[in-house]
Amino acid sequence: MSSPLPPSTVSTHAPTTTTLQSVVPIDFATLLPSVELRLVASVLTIAAIVAVWALGARLHDVDTEGFSSALWHLTVTLFRLVGVVFGGAFLFLIWSSSGDIATLSQQYGLGTDTLVQVGLSAAFLAGAYVVTTVLGRLIKEVASTRPEISDHQREIIFRLAQVSTYLVAFVVILGIWQADLGGILVGAGFLGIVVGMAARQTLGALIAGFVLMFSRPFEIGDWVEVGNHEGIVTDITVVNTRIQTFDGEYVMIPNDVVSSESLVNRSRKGRLRLDIEVGVDYEADLDHAASVAQEAVEELDETLSVPQPQIVAKRFDDSAVVLGVRPWIDRPSARRKWKAQTAVIGAVRDAFEEEDITIPFPQRELSSRDQSGPIPLTEESPRGIPETNGSSSTSSEGDR
Repeated sequence: MSSPLPPSTVSTHAPTTTTLQSVVPIDFATLLPSVELRLVASVLTIAAIVAVWALGARLHDVDTEGFSSALWHLTVTLFRLVGVVFGGAFLFLIWSSSGDIATLSQQYGLGTDTLVQVGLSAAFLAGAYVVTTVLGRLIKEVASTRPEISDHQREIIFRLAQVSTYLVAFVVILGIWQADLGGILVGAGFLGIVVGMAARQTLGALIAGFVLMFSRPFEIGDWVEVGNHEGIVTDITVVNTRIQTFDGEYVMIPNDVVSSESLVNRSRKGRLRLDIEVGVDYEADLDHAASVAQEAVEELDETLSVPQPQIVAKRFDDSAVVLGVRPWIDRPSARRKWKAQTAVIGAVRDAFEEEDITIPFPQRELSSRDQSGPIPLTEESPRGIPETNGSSSTSSEGDR
């Protein structure tokens, strides 16, 4: 049987705690003994953080010649993050010196592992922010050098990159906290099925919105006709397309309807051909009338000289031979179209009057096989008194 150790050999080691004051050379508890002073210091620190953040936002817009733009934006972003980190650390030191943070840690059972996990999570979130900011600048620079990439496509690419980056950071943070990723993924799968069944039309419009963004059938400011709606595109989202009609109405069309309806884009090519009809008398010289109309249109400033306007004979109408005046306008819009059409009609009318070319109005002529010439529709009475039929005369005599 072993004998107990003598009392002199038994040593008890009390747990040693290293306070923050022994690590930090500045004693904030002495400098800021009261809560009011700590609040004032906290407000000043937050104001400094906001100032650094605003300064970084201005530095992003500085034109740096001879220096890589991507590297400059990355440096500015890191500068902003360093300012936020130092400001947050200063706030932590201010309030930890009073023992408030230690009290909260003991009250809620926050150990060293928990604090490490919180720090790593914050670091990954900050890293995701830096990555998305740099990616946004890079995507903007690349899109500015590629005219085929529109602003909406650039925005969609950036949002997809942003969501993907934060999603990866979120998964990593879940791994840091040792969360059950399998259960979360299974639950997300079931939730996706339920949401997909309940919002099929919305998801269809969402998918159609992405298709429209990348296929680019129209852009903001284009003059389009979608089904029965015609106007100027004012906004394109992943769910709907907004059009302002020429009556001042705003029409919101779901993207799945836009993708399924017939679409006419009158601004796509940068020019538009007008088709204006004018009637010429059957007795007029068509070649001479066409040349007069073409010369009148070519002198206008509202139409293009190249391509040249065309004058074509379109059809035989009831009272005239219809000519089609087909000039072109650039940068098509409703205002430019109506202005050019008004100018063309006025110029052709004036030119025809100068050349004695008749623009006939609708008229009909009745003829008979037994009578030569037109048939009169009315017959004058001898004394200008309307004749009465036989029954009226008989009736009058009977009354006498």
